[in-house]
Amino acid sequence: MAQYLLPNEPNYFVAPHFDRLLLFCCEHKASDITLQTGEVVFAEIHGRQIQMTQRRLTMQELSDVIKHIYGANATAMIFSGNDIDTHYRVKSDKVEFRFRVNITACYFEGYEGLQITLRVISSEPPLLKDLNLEANLLEYIRLSQGVMVVSGATGSGKSTLLASILADICHDPEANIKVLTYEAPIEYVYDKVQKTSAIVSQMEIPRNLPSFAAGVRNALRRKPGLILVGEARDQETIEAVIDAALTGHPVYTTVHSNGVADTMRRMVTIFPSEERDARLFDLIETVKVIVWQALLPRPDGKRTAVREFLVFDHDVRDTLAKTELEQLVPKIRELIAQYGQPILRDVENKFNQGLITEEAYRRFQLLEQRHG
Repeated sequence: MAQYLLPNEPNYFVAPHFDRLLLFCCEHKASDITLQTGEVVFAEIHGRQIQMTQRRLTMQELSDVIKHIYGANATAMIFSGNDIDTHYRVKSDKVEFRFRVNITACYFEGYEGLQITLRVISSEPPLLKDLNLEANLLEYIRLSQGVMVVSGATGSGKSTLLASILADICHDPEANIKVLTYEAPIEYVYDKVQKTSAIVSQMEIPRNLPSFAAGVRNALRRKPGLILVGEARDQETIEAVIDAALTGHPVYTTVHSNGVADTMRRMVTIFPSEERDARLFDLIETVKVIVWQALLPRPDGKRTAVREFLVFDHDVRDTLAKTELEQLVPKIRELIAQYGQPILRDVENKFNQGLITEEAYRRFQLLEQRHG
């Protein structure tokens, strides 16, 4: 088993030891760190799970760690059947690391244990120009009104893309904009982004407000120039996103899905059957662009983003307005091939450029063939 063992490992992890452990993992380029009752600490490094400690963690020290991360009531919240999404930061003399944190109860020797998952995130959004967005997509990502949806699986870079877009907008000296973000948890911060005519206010769900839907309602009382909703995960939130867009606000959000067509289908079918036709019409009117993104391994061990997208211009909206709900998915796939960028086209292009491994390329082709 591959391992990078923490020097001078403590007999019990308290806050300073925990911070030292995180810094040690980050020094070894960890992307995710997992602490679990009865297990050694593992870190994911270049896609492999690497052992970082020799000693198995006890239930009590994990309980103390989550109290340090979130507060005195954290353990009670977890064992009442809720998980916690939050953020954490640790500083050394030279650098600061930030983490997206999930804390969940799990099974351990017949009793409840704890698992803490920390995903390493950058404090500052990457520059938009470094994300290699397609030229025919770049011109549509600055909304004056309507909805932009970035979709994909967990860990596909959705939040990174949206944060880069927001930072790029705020960097514009002529932005003249108030940005309100509602996230669970807050990942990127904009403190170091040069903002001469923009202000960013970030709220964490549920620490500052109880839900994303409550966040949108809160935003509409604060005269926003742009609203970011971390995830449109339920009917109430999607309804609030639509209503905000219909009142003339630009809204950016994410959806967990498997393609642009699936994104639209999920947003419609989350409503009761008797409401779907009306909500489909609202989505056709308000959605401006949908991007679906995945991260595939590169030959150098890093990962590269591949994207499918569709811009909802007049022709696309007119076609979809005449489409029955049952034909929505195949019709959107036709429109992507005609007006947008199908995912397989981008995968093939990136493979031909040497940006994707052959194994990843073949595997992705097979997955897409199975999904139709």
